[in-house]
Amino acid sequence: MSRTIHSIVAFLATSVAVLSLFGCAPPVGSDSGSNRGVPFDVLITGARVIDGTGNPWFRADVGIRGDLIAEVGSLGGRDAARTIEARDRIVSPGFIDMMGQSSLVLITDPLSAESKLRQGITTYLSGEGGSPAPQSFETQSTPLIIDGDTVRWHTYAEYFAIMERFGIPINVVHDVGLTQVRRVVLGEGDVQPTAAQLEEMKTLVRQAMEDGAVGTSTSLIYPPAVYASTEELIELTRVAGEYGGVYFTHMRNESHAVL
Repeated sequence: MSRTIHSIVAFLATSVAVLSLFGCAPPVGSDSGSNRGVPFDVLITGARVIDGTGNPWFRADVGIRGDLIAEVGSLGGRDAARTIEARDRIVSPGFIDMMGQSSLVLITDPLSAESKLRQGITTYLSGEGGSPAPQSFETQSTPLIIDGDTVRWHTYAEYFAIMERFGIPINVVHDVGLTQVRRVVLGEGDVQPTAAQLEEMKTLVRQAMEDGAVGTSTSLIYPPAVYASTEELIELTRVAGEYGGVYFTHMRNESHAVL
């Protein structure tokens, strides 16, 4: 979602330990002198650190206070509320899954995120042709029931509020699926939008981008996306481009028509 949630995930049950905030870490040994006597909340010792910059790994300890990495270096003997012995495991930025599919499962079955976290994934991109927003009463004729509550939404702003309300166990960013935009305005049929309908579709993309979507996405090999013309995709994605959005595609054909 638009918020890039900064959180720490240190998972040492497998051979990989993940720190999702490593990109925010200060330089090695840069903790200010006034904080050197303050205990760490978490101290990871004996790690092989890969910092995500392309540099070779190096051995170091990692000290964390709150949701920030306070110090990286030789920190043996420093006080900490919790110490994790990495034992030569890797500490790195959390991995990003660029095709995370639906985020609804994070609300309805949050424990399912464990499969991502065990692989070191702390963030994923949700949405392909379909996306959780926009919605209409027709596309959401059967509302979602969570913990006995019936929930509906039309926009990403409303959907994000639901995610905040129930909480999710992993960071997510969203595309606006152009298949979903088409469904809301045109339904499932093999039809082309009128000028007025195309403007309505563009308005939905604009709303999604203002709510925090990062771009548009398509799955052109599946109906009803297969009915969309290239011109339609250009017009809708041009709106996302006004907000710095990007375009992700599942191609129309993966075999004889690739070239």
